[in-house]
Amino acid sequence: MIAIAADGLVKQFGKVTAVDDVSFQIEKGEIFGFLGPNGAGKSTTIRILCGILLPTAGTARIMGFDVNREIDRVKPLIGYMSQSFGLYSDLTVEENLWFYSRLYLPARTAREKAEELIASLGFESYRKTLAAQLSGGWRQRLALGCALVHDPAVIFLDEPTAGIDPVSRRTMWDYFYGLAEKGKTLFVTTHYMEEAERCHRIGFIWNGRLAALDSPVRIRAGFKAHEIVAVRSGRLNETFRLIRQFPWIVDVNIYGEELHVAVPKAEEAIPRLRAAIEGAGFSVERLERIQPSIEDVFVSLSKTL
Repeated sequence: MIAIAADGLVKQFGKVTAVDDVSFQIEKGEIFGFLGPNGAGKSTTIRILCGILLPTAGTARIMGFDVNREIDRVKPLIGYMSQSFGLYSDLTVEENLWFYSRLYLPARTAREKAEELIASLGFESYRKTLAAQLSGGWRQRLALGCALVHDPAVIFLDEPTAGIDPVSRRTMWDYFYGLAEKGKTLFVTTHYMEEAERCHRIGFIWNGRLAALDSPVRIRAGFKAHEIVAVRSGRLNETFRLIRQFPWIVDVNIYGEELHVAVPKAEEAIPRLRAAIEGAGFSVERLERIQPSIEDVFVSLSKTL
């Protein structure tokens, strides 16, 4: 079953086109990652899908219902976690969950749902803690709980793990997988490439246009623009400055303790790179062709579109 469908979505703000002819379909139970730089159109697309913004053109459907024409049918089906913390800081964890539950559910059912989320999200020892006193990871977890109080079929998560520690991020993603296994559909925006790898499928938006749409594995395998050579040297920064001046290099970026060098043909580039690096008096610890990462692909797309 198709849970989310966008068909030719366009959103203009005056002379600026924030979303430009975007189309995709997302199946029930899928975790869909939506990637792109700031200002690319991610949040605008989410707001259109949630019925918060009207599109200039195109249609959006949630579980078969037209978002523009049947918004009253759509609202109970969606949960939305914004990228900015939107809870009540002067209310406790249980009060926030109780308040949001009560917006959708009768009192008794709302209380039961709030208690269920306190248990499933691990808030037993924090139930009386004010939202303002929670750490970033726990605040995000509470925001997620408030988006789930009415048991929505489709959950929009706008940078849900931004600014939280790696352990909290992993905990959140474990919870996301559990939701997907229950048949929930998750639409996630993120700037973290390792999170993109966790999604069933990903879309990359650039200047309002959808530039790539597929599984992470197929996107990497289908990337043919150039080849990637990994370079590790005893003097990484100096090697980076050396390599980037060569006209036959497509691009070079630092990834941790090594460089990813984009070249037309790795077989031809590797001996030239070795000669140049060693000729400059630097040691070569690694020099080989590798499969492009998701980040390599998206960096390339952002520079060629």
